[in-house]
Amino acid sequence: MAAPVDVLGPILEMMTWVGFVPGVPLLIAAWIIAKRRCQWDSVEATTFSAGGFTGLRWNRPDGSERQVLLEAVLPVDGRNPVQVHYDTCHPARWSLTPPRPDRTVLLLGLVLTAVGLLSMVGGFVLLFF
Repeated sequence: MAAPVDVLGPILEMMTWVGFVPGVPLLIAAWIIAKRRCQWDSVEATTFSAGGFTGLRWNRPDGSERQVLLEAVLPVDGRNPVQVHYDTCHPARWSLTPPRPDRTVLLLGLVLTAVGLLSMVGGFVLLFF
């Protein structure tokens, strides 16, 4: 019967490859995505009424004005001013709530790389037994 140390060696070797091979490219992809992602800016907008609809109007830092009509009732009870968050690269993308960045690729890359690193350290420790 094989000793537990003899069985752990191939398992740790496999887990090192399973962690590092997809983990490191995912970390690189997450870094590239973070560099290419457009920043969101927030400004104060004023509400206006247009034919039974509620609209928002705000001025971007470059001086251009942006106006949008809301399809639903304004969730802030018609207060002036309203905080609007918009994409600086694509001003048509806007939201009344702050955007949540999607960090799925980064998280998956960190977990897989950590599994690979811990397996590699475990394999080196196993050499001493």
